[in-house]
Amino acid sequence: MFFLCTLLALAAVTAILFAAPLRCKAPSALAIVGAGALWGCTQAVATLAGVPERLLWLLPGTLFGGDSGSMDSLSALFVLIVSVGSLAATAYSRGYLARYLPLKSPAHISLHYTALVVLFYAMLGVVLSDGGYSFLFFWELMTVASFLLILFDAERREVRRAALSYLIMMHIGFVLLVVGFVRLEAVTGSAAFGALAEYFRTQPALPLFAVFLAGFGMKAGLFPMHVWLPEAHPAAPSHVSALMSGVMIKTGVYGILRTTAALGELPALRTAGYILLAAGILTGLWGVVLAAAQNDVKRLLAYSSIENVGVILIGIGIAALGKASGNQFVALAGIAGALLHTANHSFFKPLLFFGAGNILSATHTTSLDSLGGLGRHMPLTALLFLAGTAAICALPPLNGFVSELLIYLGLFDGIASGSDTLASAAALTALALIGGVVVLAFTKLYGTVFLGSPRTHEVAEASEADNHRIAAMALPLAGILFVGLFPRAAVAAVTRAADFFLRTPADAADWLLSPSLAAAGRTAWLLAAVVALLLWLRRRLLRGRRIARGPTWGCGFTSPNVKMQYTGESFSEGLQSIATSLTQNSGEGSPVPKSEIFPGAHSFDVGHRDRIGRLFSAWWVELLRRINARVMRLRTGKINHYVLFALAFLALVFLLSVLNLI
Repeated sequence: MFFLCTLLALAAVTAILFAAPLRCKAPSALAIVGAGALWGCTQAVATLAGVPERLLWLLPGTLFGGDSGSMDSLSALFVLIVSVGSLAATAYSRGYLARYLPLKSPAHISLHYTALVVLFYAMLGVVLSDGGYSFLFFWELMTVASFLLILFDAERREVRRAALSYLIMMHIGFVLLVVGFVRLEAVTGSAAFGALAEYFRTQPALPLFAVFLAGFGMKAGLFPMHVWLPEAHPAAPSHVSALMSGVMIKTGVYGILRTTAALGELPALRTAGYILLAAGILTGLWGVVLAAAQNDVKRLLAYSSIENVGVILIGIGIAALGKASGNQFVALAGIAGALLHTANHSFFKPLLFFGAGNILSATHTTSLDSLGGLGRHMPLTALLFLAGTAAICALPPLNGFVSELLIYLGLFDGIASGSDTLASAAALTALALIGGVVVLAFTKLYGTVFLGSPRTHEVAEASEADNHRIAAMALPLAGILFVGLFPRAAVAAVTRAADFFLRTPADAADWLLSPSLAAAGRTAWLLAAVVALLLWLRRRLLRGRRIARGPTWGCGFTSPNVKMQYTGESFSEGLQSIATSLTQNSGEGSPVPKSEIFPGAHSFDVGHRDRIGRLFSAWWVELLRRINARVMRLRTGKINHYVLFALAFLALVFLLSVLNLI
């Protein structure tokens, strides 16, 4: 009955959005998402405030036995993340898709908004399901909806290729999850997450843990399963990229958290902690180095998402090691930092992707080497993008600083207490290195795009985005400022969500972290006051004075031009020379030869592709080619052969049913 109601609801949503007039499709989708987000936020806030766990649905019999859905504190946190992110993305889509309305058919726009609404409710279903059939149902629904969203510009070959790559990778992960849940149900009689603890107590824990880690890691963008991310995000519309990067990949993190928590205090928890820590370090370092090498705004942001997943996994890993060694502070700081960074990333990454959408709409490009000087033409976008850039660089007084501070506190305490000193020191070194390269990557991004002078006439003629998009960007900005300026309130919420992992009372958890958070809060307000004071002084001192503007000093060169600015490639050339083994570089055009004393007109473009991505794509392209070659042999063109194939299939179904295999 539950799934019948779900399908009827999907049919109703589809009918509403297809029947709505073209100009009303965006408001209709926003109303449907807003209703779900309002319900979700209301229930989630009540749960985090102390309302007991509530059962949302209960099915007596499905493919994996009984099935249910409920909202506990962890689900509540992820419901908030899904609701806020989806609401912002749907609101942003109204302005972003306005230019496509004359170009796309009404059915095309309707399908896009239907997939957007379905993705939101599917993600809600994923984080509210207790596991089993309903979890896999919503997981697959989420994959199909996001696949359709990526295909919005299906006329472009690179979009179709990215969508196909995404679909294949997600179904590899889906098969792994099916294997995991089937094994769980076969041993315990239940496929719910709650049965994992019993399985891990009675069976070897690490094989099933590895299966679930790979399945959920595929969605989260875990190294080396991250290769779909840098292809899918640039191909998708910007609001879809924001939703997938800021919210959807967190469903993979959610699954990893559920699986890790089920290990309890078993000896396998320490091994799992080492695995998660190593995976986080590799994912974070690989993502941030590749991000710094990119010369496309959206590809840079996509690799940055991989890096942030690595930071989250470092927090989960150190929390697992702290719990295994009995160090409550390390465990609490690690898991609170991981959960808060999960929420923080859902604020600043959509804000940055929204900014990228504004840039693309105004200039028709996201290439760093074609942009520049947009701060003058798009001042609001520049200011909002600057806030997102500072937040993702973990600079106070914004939210990224608070979550990474908690992870650092856990790592420092792990070293000081002597529990897992080497692992904590390695993670500390990696996290510091990640933070440094993040500053390089986003200084390059912001400086190349918004500072300097326009490199093309499209950039010089750019104008500010419409009010709908600016208003949508204000929603994640509010989250960034709230967490940064009120860290104790934000961390109080995530410590309540952390009770799935630690049984530390919320008051005790708040007390353990209170001194550091109080200092962070005072620092944030002090910095905000200093910035406000400096702006007031500048305005006061310049009042009534004539400000002269002149050309940038050219170091003695009398005729500078826009080609003498830093490009994205030249800005990070030093890092790229170190990281050449990680990338497969390609160049188009002809560089200036040394023999050319007076250079003529030249154009040269350098691309940096992920070596792991090339290996994965080469593998599945070759596999599809071989499968297609074998399948084509069955196309004989003879009807009697096709009838024979159908009879063979029916015989196979009969045999499997006799053997009770289906």
